[in-house]
Amino acid sequence: MSRIEKMSILGVRSFGVEDKDKQIITFFNPLTILVGPNGAGKTTIIECLKYISTGDFPPGTKGKTFVHDPKVANETDVRAQIRLQFRDVNGELVAVQRSMVCTQKGKTPEFKTLESVITRTKHGEKVSLSSKCAEIDREMISALGVSKSVLNNVIFCHQEESNWPLSEGKALKQKFDEIFSATRYIKALEALRQVRLKQSLKVKECQTELKYLKQNKEKAQEIQDHLSNREAQLAASKENVKSIESQLEPLKNFLAAVEQNLTKVMRLDNDVKALESRKRQMEKDNQDLQQKMEEVFQGTDEQLRDRYQNHQRIVKEKEKRLLDCKRDLDRAAKECQRFNSEKSELLIERGRLQLQADRHQEHIVTRDSLIQSLAAQLELDGFERAPFTERHIASFRRLVKERQERDTEAANRMMREFAQKEAMKQKQVDEIRDKKTGLERTIELKSDIQSKKEAELKNVKCELQQLEGFSDRISELNEEIAKTEHELEKAERNSNVETLEREVQTLQNEKINLDKALRRLDQEMEHLNIHTTTITQMEMLKKDKAEKEDQIRKVKSRHSEELTSLLGYFPNKKQLEDWLHGKNKKINQTRDTLANLNKRLASVEYDKTYASNELKKKEAQLSHHEAELFDVCGSQDFDSDLNKLQDEIEKSSKQRAVLAGATAVYSQFITQLTEENQSCCPVCQRVFQTEAELQDVISDLQSKLRLAPDKLKSTESELKRKEKKRDEMMSLKPLRQTVVELQDKEIPDLRSKIQNANRDLTGLKGEIEEQESLLQTALSEEEGAKARLQDITLMERYQTDIRDVERKIAQQEAKLLGIDLSRTVLQVSQEKQEKKHLWDTVTGKIELNQKLRQDQQSQIQQLKSAVNELKAEKLQIASSMQRRRQLEEQTVELTTEVQSLCREIKEAKEQVLPLDAMLEKLQQEKEDLVNKRTASNKETQEKMNGINEKVKDINTYVKEIENYIQQGKEDYKKIRERWLEDNLTLRRRNEELKEVEDNIKQLTKEMGEMKVSQMKNEQKHLEEKIESLKRNHHVALGRQRGFEEEIVRFRKELREPQFKDAEEKYRDMMIVMRTTELVNKDLDLYYKALDKAIMTFHSMKMEEINKIIRDLWRSIYRGQDIEYIEIRSDADENVSATDKRRNYNYRVVMVKGDTALDMRGRCSAGQKVLASLIIRLALAETFCLNCGILALDEPTTNLDRENIESLAHALVEIIKSRLHQRNFQLLVITHDEDFVELLGRSEYVETFYRIKKNIDQCSEIMKCSVSSLGSYVH
Repeated sequence: MSRIEKMSILGVRSFGVEDKDKQIITFFNPLTILVGPNGAGKTTIIECLKYISTGDFPPGTKGKTFVHDPKVANETDVRAQIRLQFRDVNGELVAVQRSMVCTQKGKTPEFKTLESVITRTKHGEKVSLSSKCAEIDREMISALGVSKSVLNNVIFCHQEESNWPLSEGKALKQKFDEIFSATRYIKALEALRQVRLKQSLKVKECQTELKYLKQNKEKAQEIQDHLSNREAQLAASKENVKSIESQLEPLKNFLAAVEQNLTKVMRLDNDVKALESRKRQMEKDNQDLQQKMEEVFQGTDEQLRDRYQNHQRIVKEKEKRLLDCKRDLDRAAKECQRFNSEKSELLIERGRLQLQADRHQEHIVTRDSLIQSLAAQLELDGFERAPFTERHIASFRRLVKERQERDTEAANRMMREFAQKEAMKQKQVDEIRDKKTGLERTIELKSDIQSKKEAELKNVKCELQQLEGFSDRISELNEEIAKTEHELEKAERNSNVETLEREVQTLQNEKINLDKALRRLDQEMEHLNIHTTTITQMEMLKKDKAEKEDQIRKVKSRHSEELTSLLGYFPNKKQLEDWLHGKNKKINQTRDTLANLNKRLASVEYDKTYASNELKKKEAQLSHHEAELFDVCGSQDFDSDLNKLQDEIEKSSKQRAVLAGATAVYSQFITQLTEENQSCCPVCQRVFQTEAELQDVISDLQSKLRLAPDKLKSTESELKRKEKKRDEMMSLKPLRQTVVELQDKEIPDLRSKIQNANRDLTGLKGEIEEQESLLQTALSEEEGAKARLQDITLMERYQTDIRDVERKIAQQEAKLLGIDLSRTVLQVSQEKQEKKHLWDTVTGKIELNQKLRQDQQSQIQQLKSAVNELKAEKLQIASSMQRRRQLEEQTVELTTEVQSLCREIKEAKEQVLPLDAMLEKLQQEKEDLVNKRTASNKETQEKMNGINEKVKDINTYVKEIENYIQQGKEDYKKIRERWLEDNLTLRRRNEELKEVEDNIKQLTKEMGEMKVSQMKNEQKHLEEKIESLKRNHHVALGRQRGFEEEIVRFRKELREPQFKDAEEKYRDMMIVMRTTELVNKDLDLYYKALDKAIMTFHSMKMEEINKIIRDLWRSIYRGQDIEYIEIRSDADENVSATDKRRNYNYRVVMVKGDTALDMRGRCSAGQKVLASLIIRLALAETFCLNCGILALDEPTTNLDRENIESLAHALVEIIKSRLHQRNFQLLVITHDEDFVELLGRSEYVETFYRIKKNIDQCSEIMKCSVSSLGSYVH
């Protein structure tokens, strides 16, 4: 079993940091007492024991305040060290060392924990283990044999936290949970509960998902059936399509041959038209080209090509000669002007060239005037007369550039001179400013010294005035000292402290005897209470039985009517569960029926939607086809319009034939009448009577002949338009057939389907509503029965509980058989009250005598303090009188210094005035230089900018002149070459025109050989037959496409996640749900077993703790208002894994008779301290089997004298009872030396430790004998 032997402290709180300040304390068995005033460092020893055992710092500190302050030690860093030597649970010697360092950096200190070491001695060998290799806190807890929470809250509890048993509920619960070491088991319970909740949720999710998976499985099977049906229909449709395609193929080939011939005819016709159009366009182009040309070359093609080639050679020779002429720039320029003037007379755009030439001359004149102006401005010779050659211009540019460089250099030189002068002035200004600043600084420093000296002089004079009245005060103090000493002698003669102490000792012995009698009566009352408890328990059991029977009656009365109406009788739990199972089967059957109806409803709705969509498509198709027919025909009567158009085409064809023959007939008639000298009509052979009549006929025929081509042309165009319209209407004939089918068959069929679907929907919805109402009724009955199942289950549990209660009542009656109680609890209680009253009287006398003794001692002490204060004041006045002479000399000296400073400040101010004027003058000169430099720089820059602008303008005009000259050379060459090319083009187009005319004749001949009308009739017949087959083919393809789309849709639905592997998913989910339900049942069993074990342990420990608390309270507390106190923990019953974890509501109650009240908020400060102390003693007795150490820090706080004495007596009794335990160690820290004296009267204390502070204010530990305690007090 573990016990502590000795501990050394260095550098912790008020303990010194040097080696000489290290303090060592040896712990005694069974009692170690530490005595000292407040602030001496007693609690620090408890804090050190707690820190070295658990590694936790005291409350409210973070380490840096636990170490000795570096600022107090005048060190940058302070090292603290705690060493403890103890015996572990196996009795082996263990030494542990923890070190810390606190470094002062700036305003905030930095704290760091150093390496810790634990050393064990095994078989004479030492084995060390550092914090780098192991966790020291865990090793210490293992070695001491108690948990960390017991060390913190029971064994080494800090004074600030000593009242934790009366803290608020949540904090108290946390403390007790940690002390009971039930945290890990509670966490295990919570883990089981959480897993159970998760698994329950998983079961619910599985059930929900299983429902949908079942629906998906059934839906997938339905889709698979539809898919098989559609695939069979698709195969039949494909066979039909192949049959139609086999009939279509030969017809299409024959039609293609006919269309190919017609296309060839149309292509020939188009080629003729294109050639005629090309002929007209070529004639028009030739006319335009001849009009553009000034003259047409009259020679042969060979001569024209030679002329064109010679022109190219001449151009090359001229270009070569032009390159030769450029060697002489002036002569080439004159030649170029002459050529330009000759070229300008020949060009069509003479005006534009003249304008450019005029602009060119203006540019030259402007350039020359600008050069003359700038040369005059810059005083340059040789540029007075214009025009200027290129050589003059190059020379002018060079001179201007040189002049600009000279001006720029002169301006830079002038700016450098100004900068030098400005820097010189700035240097003079800086020197004078520095001198002035030095004088002003001197004035300021001496003014500060003067003000300080004057303030010091004023303070000295005030102090002298205060010292003038001290001489009278000395005589008054002498009289007061004599008077106070006389009163002190009188008080010492009249005091009877020794007599009072003897009376107190006699009364205390009487009080001890009364304590023994009270404890004997308590034991007797406890024996009586045991049997009283049995009777009380039996009465409570009978009451519990009556309550449960009443609950059963209430349940039956509440649910009898409803259950009888449902089942016909009042059932038990099994019967109600069987009825619910049958009802559930009926509900499932109703749900299945409802699901089938919903499927049928969805199918009908789908068919209706599909038919509606098809109807919309067919109606849109019909309206579209009708619109197309109307656009072509102009009305909806397609057949009559087509017949009417055929008649009009025949009439137009006959009219065209008449007009085509009329031209030849009219020409022949006119020839006969004019050339053959016939005077009769060519048709009726009537003879014209006169020449005028003949001329009228000829002129009439000629006018008709002139009008015949136009009429023929208009008739042909009208015929083509009508034939084109007829062809368009023929192409729309299949469309007309489709419109008829849509109007007569397809759209009415779809509307009939939609009406049937609506009728089916109405019937199905009625059936669904009926099934839903049945389902709702069944569900409400099931819910009502389920709601009452819980009460039926509770009623059966009450019946079981009643049987258990009857059994317990029989047991309690058996315990009371043969028991004879001679004295009642009331008699014992009366005798206890009498003894308690006598004990209160003795206690009152003791307190009165102790108060009288303390009053006399305090009066004597006050008089002594008054004498000492008066003597100290007298000494202070005497020393002040000696200081008066020094102050007078200091006054004279300070006055002289102040006058000298005033003279020096005045002289310095006189020197500053001329410097201000000189500084202002120099700054003005500097500003003038800066302004002059700026003005000069601006003037130079403006002059240079003007010259640059003029040079830029001259360069612009020179560039434009050069561009103009170069452009004139290129234009002449292009115009001459274009004239020759136009002649060649004209000759080439005439040849192409002849070829076009030959082609037109050839194509017209080919078209006459083909039978166009017969081919058109064959094409029409074939198109009608093919159109009929195509229509049937399209219908078959539409059905086939519909089947394919449905098959794709069904397959796509089967590939969707909810239908893919639906049956396998349903089976897997069913397995998961069943296995999870089994796991949940096992988890619930485990939870209940573990919870019951924890409760058993908890109840056993709490009963043991409360027994110790009752004994200690009755032996220590001397008040009559509280019989005893105990810890109560209320816990929830019937907890399973589905509920939240069992809650323990800990509270400390005080009991008086049959009433138990919460102690928190109702007890006094002394009762709170005593209750907390007793609870800690009980917890130590219960949980510290392997560690008998207990530290009490200031246990007498807020206790009255009577309870202090009772506490001392109880501690002595505890020590006496634990003497057989070798490792029992009680550590008491107090400042109450009377309490120490009471403990010292026992035979277990011979020495104690006194803690005080030395001259360096560092804590010291001194070992003292108990016998020296009284002399120290007095």
